[in-house]
Amino acid sequence: MRCFVQGGVAVAEAAFRAGCRFFAGYPISPANDIATRMAELLEDEGTFIQMEDEVASICAALGASWSGAKAMTATSGPGLSLMQEAVGYAYFTETPVVIVDVQRAGPATGQATRVGQGDVMQLRYGSHGDVYPIALVPWSVQELYDLTVRAFNLAERFRVPVYVATDEAVASTFEVVELHRNFDVLTRVRKRGAPPFGSGLPDGVPPMPAFGDGEQLLVTGSTHDEWGRRRTRDPEAHEKLVTRLMRKTMDHERELAETEACYLEDADVAFFAYGTSARSAFAAVRMLRARGRRVGMLRPRTLWPFPVERVRALGEQVARIVVPECNTGMIADIVRGLSAAPVHAFTQTNGDPIAPEALIELVEGLL
Repeated sequence: MRCFVQGGVAVAEAAFRAGCRFFAGYPISPANDIATRMAELLEDEGTFIQMEDEVASICAALGASWSGAKAMTATSGPGLSLMQEAVGYAYFTETPVVIVDVQRAGPATGQATRVGQGDVMQLRYGSHGDVYPIALVPWSVQELYDLTVRAFNLAERFRVPVYVATDEAVASTFEVVELHRNFDVLTRVRKRGAPPFGSGLPDGVPPMPAFGDGEQLLVTGSTHDEWGRRRTRDPEAHEKLVTRLMRKTMDHERELAETEACYLEDADVAFFAYGTSARSAFAAVRMLRARGRRVGMLRPRTLWPFPVERVRALGEQVARIVVPECNTGMIADIVRGLSAAPVHAFTQTNGDPIAPEALIELVEGLL
């Protein structure tokens, strides 16, 4: 079904089709369109609840997940900061949940209805300890729909919190979208009598029962063994658990770290861009190629795990890489550490999307 819809609405439609039947959230711009549509979709089939704050919102979603429901919350920068302790708890207890982050210009309250991409490092490092969540970065309303479905499937498959990290410009845009059902919907494995926090494989994902299944569940954020029993004084138990949780996603880094290549076959200069900045970069690429300039773009669809191998290969293929971001150069620093080619950061923090003309001027200067 083709529809002309807003980005936030596309997120909600995808979540519902992927099986989400619980949403908890607190009003915050520019993520409110998601909550509004979820309230409508879940009125007759599911549960929508407005909590007193973002801490309660994500904790309610985690409780719903352990009750057997697919659960989601949505927020923006300040709310995401409040959620970080619970994100670490979700990771350590292997609780699948989808968190939609509609980034805005920060820090602090910042510009509540303007564009920003300043949460990208918080997605990876916001929670203390060794935490390896998954973060998807759509650049269009269609991709918001598609990657929201993927987020639910990845959360169920790996039993991890998964971010859909969009931004104000993409989430507020109206575009024609195919609200298709051309996807499989994964459901979690529920196996009676199996340890819910242990696996015989070093990167294994254990089955996840629900409260009410009669499994006598213990769900603790403290170090625990495969049955959930606290083992806070056991060094081997802690290292075994932390290592398995890390390997659960990072052993699948190549599969998870999706990218899209645009006009890279003959490129001398390449953009590495994500989200709304990728839209600006792609427009610049097409205009530059119309002038005969050999310019391309590598666009990550997954930001975490980071596409390390693909960026290294890009640095060996092109003469220069340009990383445009609506922050002070957070991802440019990562690319710089991986690339053999010089990396140029184009940063903008005024709340506006990056203009393609500004990127064209930069590339022309480099060439």
